[in-house]
Amino acid sequence: MALSYKARRRWSLVVLLVGLPLYILVASWLVTLLDRPSILIELAIYVVLGIAWALPFKAVFRGIGKPDPDATPKD
Repeated sequence: MALSYKARRRWSLVVLLVGLPLYILVASWLVTLLDRPSILIELAIYVVLGIAWALPFKAVFRGIGKPDPDATPKD
């Protein structure tokens, strides 16, 4: 079952306001467990972690910035 536009908007807010800060904390904690690698490897780790959080939620974020397709058009 596909999520409605309003449900996707609500879930996108939950992901951004709750999930993303938690992901940042977990990702930074995991990086501190490792010895400090060279700057290029560290940059690559942060780039991969920065992109990886959004991939599972791509369907939730798709079309959120557009007008509600189910709304009645206003004159």
